[in-house]
Amino acid sequence: MVTVTLPDTWSYALRLPHDPRAARVARMTVRSALGGHGMHDVVDVAELLTSELVTDAYLHTAGPASLRLTALGGGRLRVGVWDSHPHIPAPFGRPPEDRVPDVPANADGGRGLRLVQEFATTWGGWPFGDDVLGRRGAGKLLWFEVGGGRCSSATSVSF
Repeated sequence: MVTVTLPDTWSYALRLPHDPRAARVARMTVRSALGGHGMHDVVDVAELLTSELVTDAYLHTAGPASLRLTALGGGRLRVGVWDSHPHIPAPFGRPPEDRVPDVPANADGGRGLRLVQEFATTWGGWPFGDDVLGRRGAGKLLWFEVGGGRCSSATSVSF
């Protein structure tokens, strides 16, 4: 009898419309993909942080976003979210100096990127230059990793 072992590296990509339901679709996709691959130990944090990035993409841009889930092996997951705005917010700039500022206790928002800073293993962001039509600022990619151990600060990795 032949036994088939699923690979521990895989990737999924999803294009998200500019729609208030995009974060929910992203959460459901993360939960389903990770559950299907047996990565139950990172589901909750990956779902939360993905939701934060997709919500920010919806709130701060007028265009679509893209979500990419990549299992890197060893229990590590990288999540990338592209959107059309070129600004790289803290903490995705130059870690570890680039920190998310404290949010007043009575503020209605502003805690999502702090969650990435606190719960992701590592993270980063890249602005994209001009698009193929020569328009300035073709957006950015923000990414984070979870699982496989905890780093003390963000590091550079290629996506």
